[in-house]
Amino acid sequence: MISCIKKLIFIVMETNVSLLTKETLNCYVENHNLIGYERLLVEEISSAVDRKDSASIEWFVRFGNTLRKILFNVHAYRMGLRFGFDNIEFDEYDWLRRPSFQDIEELLFGLPDKSRYGNYSVITLGHGPNQIWTYGLSCSYGTAGSSGICVYDQTFANKEEALKDATAKLKKMMLDKVGDTDATNYNQQIITATLKDIDKLEISSVQLTLF
Repeated sequence: MISCIKKLIFIVMETNVSLLTKETLNCYVENHNLIGYERLLVEEISSAVDRKDSASIEWFVRFGNTLRKILFNVHAYRMGLRFGFDNIEFDEYDWLRRPSFQDIEELLFGLPDKSRYGNYSVITLGHGPNQIWTYGLSCSYGTAGSSGICVYDQTFANKEEALKDATAKLKKMMLDKVGDTDATNYNQQIITATLKDIDKLEISSVQLTLF
């Protein structure tokens, strides 16, 4: 049974290796509008092909059965390494499985009534296995939004730095809309309440440093 599984894995890898040739790489570049990381990865893979670096090529083909999936999954994996996520595991659609951050904390800023999503903005904090922190920001001026963190977010050495950056960004976004006459999209009550909550948090943070 084990030998059959090994044989199957070898066949899959051998098939995927055929994806990584100069011809397929050039064709992919010509037919897709690549963004930054995709172009760099294609260049990296192309260099491995030129060098006939079989070890590198076999490493790349572990990440998908199409070139698009290989590029996306390798990029996601490397971004995850910044937080200490080194597990290579795929979902049922062969996309790299999203890792779980630790010590997730959500902070709400806005109207006292938090029963309606559009009444508040959310800052989500969390860290990876290596204790590197990040945050997700959902800014709401009166309409519902979403919040969360992922491996593509900015890295911070500690929770305090992440929270400081997040609140500064949210504060700027709110200040930019103070007095906006478009009341439908920019509810001034929510903006004012959000700024007050941010001020309270900043004051409490300063007080904590005094003890």
